[in-house]
Amino acid sequence: MAKAKRPANKNSSRGAKGEQQRRRVLGDDYVDASLAGMDDFNRELLTFIHEWVWHDVWMRPQLLLKTRSLINLALLTALNRPRELLIHLRGALNNGCSVTEIKEVLLHTALYAGIPATIDSFHVVREALIKLGHLPKPKLKKAKRKSASR
Repeated sequence: MAKAKRPANKNSSRGAKGEQQRRRVLGDDYVDASLAGMDDFNRELLTFIHEWVWHDVWMRPQLLLKTRSLINLALLTALNRPRELLIHLRGALNNGCSVTEIKEVLLHTALYAGIPATIDSFHVVREALIKLGHLPKPKLKKAKRKSASR
């Protein structure tokens, strides 16, 4: 199957502005990789994402980008979507969310989405924050053994 050159939305103002917003939040590298993987099968999905998601919703002025990012982290935790959670974790950091704010959102989500989903998100987010340099690498602790008394 031949790759399409650009999403159909590139010719629309909504699509172009939506792509700019997506780049602002998620970064050029992520969007470029997403577009590089585009073909005839998923081109309409990318059009929808740029026009509806990134233009019509993410560009609304009623919420700050930071707030939208924190909402996304909570929703993606509740839905147990670790791949999208990592994508939007980078967006949250790009939008000025602190590690403390991210942690609080994940903790708050546990009350409504359940502990198992939140535990998974904590593991995924912690690993990513360490890789991105926002958390220190953990120091390995040696397990203490109880000595057997004879």
